[in-house]
Parts: sequence; structure tokens; C-alpha cells
Amino acid sequence: MTVPNKQNEHRKVSREALLAAVASSTAVETGQSSQDIQAQLRAEKSRFKSLPLA
Repeated sequence: MTVPNKQNEHRKVSREALLAAVASSTAVETGQSSQDIQAQLRAEKSRFKSLPLA
């Protein structure tokens, strides 16, 4: 009998969590404020609205 592995379970990530993660990573690499980067990401309109994220 196999026991389900918790690491293999897929979790739905919210858009806000994704923006925060991207902004934090970018802030570390660029030295900019994470809040400024989040604001930029929220303000930009996607060129590919019809394409869903995986």
C-alpha cells in the first residue's frame, strides 16, 4: 500500500502570493524596494490576457 506524499500535492497559489514572491526575488537581485516592484507589477497590463498561467 502506498501512502500519499505531501510534497507531491499541488497547491493553488494566489496571484497576490505570486506577485509577492516575484517582487521579493527581484528586489534581492536589483536592490529595489519589494513594495515598489509589486506596485509596478500590479500596474502593468498584460499583453497576453488570453493566456492563463500554468
